[in-house]
Amino acid sequence: MAPRIDFFHDYGQLVKPLRDIETYLRGCGLDSRLLHLIKMRASQINGCAYCLDMHSKDARAEGESEQRLYALDAWRETPFYSERERAALAWTEAVTRVAEGHVPDSVYETVRSQFSEAELMSLTLAITNINAWNRLAIALRSVPGSYQPMRSNPPK
Repeated sequence: MAPRIDFFHDYGQLVKPLRDIETYLRGCGLDSRLLHLIKMRASQINGCAYCLDMHSKDARAEGESEQRLYALDAWRETPFYSERERAALAWTEAVTRVAEGHVPDSVYETVRSQFSEAELMSLTLAITNINAWNRLAIALRSVPGSYQPMRSNPPK
């Protein structure tokens, strides 16, 4: 398997705005493990193997459990996620599938009960950014498997 275009290395300046958003997100105050969960969930929905590989490795490096990663696709059916995480995952699904339901008010009300307005803006930005990365990686056939996390934090 070979990429159609290695956009990250060959066209780094074109994706710099997306990388800048990632830099913002790392300092926005949202828990990095939550961000990895929502990035993985959107990537599951979109079928992006490259991003799933990347964010599962990053999540593990930050202490995320295998159990929660394996059950993520069925998060509604498990007791493994907090109410805040559940709200974020529901928001992720609604925003990622925007064409299917136009992000229902009920999902907004749930996420708004768990996140401040500023946090919700950052969460929504994270979701839209991973959807952009997914579309680039899928369309240009980024090859999963070689990504290694840049840092490793011990579990909290």
